[in-house]
Amino acid sequence: MKSEKIRNYFLSITLFSVTLAMAQHDYVNTPPAVSPMTMKPEMTEIWEPQVKVITPAKKLGDAPSDAIVLFDGKNLDQWVSQKDVTKPAPWKIVDKEYMEVVDGSGAIQTKMQFGDCQLHVEWSAPDAVVDGGQWRGNSGIFLQNRYELQVLDSYNNRTYSNGQAGSIYKDVPPLVNAMKMPLEWNTYDVVYTAPRFKADGRLDAPARITVLHNGVLVQNNATISGLTLYIGLHNYPSPHGDDVIALQEHGCKTQFRNIWIRKL
Repeated sequence: MKSEKIRNYFLSITLFSVTLAMAQHDYVNTPPAVSPMTMKPEMTEIWEPQVKVITPAKKLGDAPSDAIVLFDGKNLDQWVSQKDVTKPAPWKIVDKEYMEVVDGSGAIQTKMQFGDCQLHVEWSAPDAVVDGGQWRGNSGIFLQNRYELQVLDSYNNRTYSNGQAGSIYKDVPPLVNAMKMPLEWNTYDVVYTAPRFKADGRLDAPARITVLHNGVLVQNNATISGLTLYIGLHNYPSPHGDDVIALQEHGCKTQFRNIWIRKL
C-alpha cells in the first residue's frame, strides 16, 4: 500500500507539472483561418534550369534535331551482326529506302547502348502473304537486348494475343489491333523506361513501356514482367545497365525504315 501511495504521489506531481507548463505556454491546435503568408504567382514559377530548345521535324514521324538516326535508308553503319559483333549487319538495303531481313543471317543490333529512350521505327511485313500465325512477317524489337516488342503482320491473322503486333511478347497483349493492310507501312512510337536495380542486385522497379502503333495507343505505360522468354514465366534474373537495341531475324523478309532514337 505504501509503495502505491508513493507512485500515485509522483504521478500527481507529473500531471501537475504538465498542466502548469501548458498553462504557461499558448499553443494552437487548429489551422489558421487565413494563410500566414500571401501567395504570389512567382512563388510557383520554375525558371531554372531553362528548358532545352530542339527543332522538331518538318514532317511528323521524322527525326527531331536531338535524335540519333539509327537508319535512314543510306547504310547500316549504326548496326552490326548479332552472331558476330565484329562484322557489319548482314541485312540488305533496298532502293536506298529500307532494310530487309536476310533469311538465316541472324539478328542485328545497334553499336550504341541505350536505357530510357524514345524510339521511332517504321516496318512492313513481307510483300507476299504466304504464311499465317507467327510466320507472317515475324520479327521483334528488343529493348536493352532483352525485352521484346513484337513485330508481326496481324492484319486478319489470328494468333495468341500476347504474341501479335504491338504486344510485349509472351507478356502484355496490346490494347487494340491497329495493324494496317499488307503492303502498307506501320509505325511504332515507343517511350521506354528501363528497369532499376538496387545496390545488391535486386529489382527496384520493373521496366515500363508506352507504345503507339500507327498513332494508336496500344501499350499504356505497361509493366514489363522481365526477360522475354519463349517458354516459361518472365523474370529479371540479373541486374544490368544500358544495352543495345536488336532487331530479330525470324525467317521472314520483314522490312524496316526510318529508325531514330532519343535518350531520355
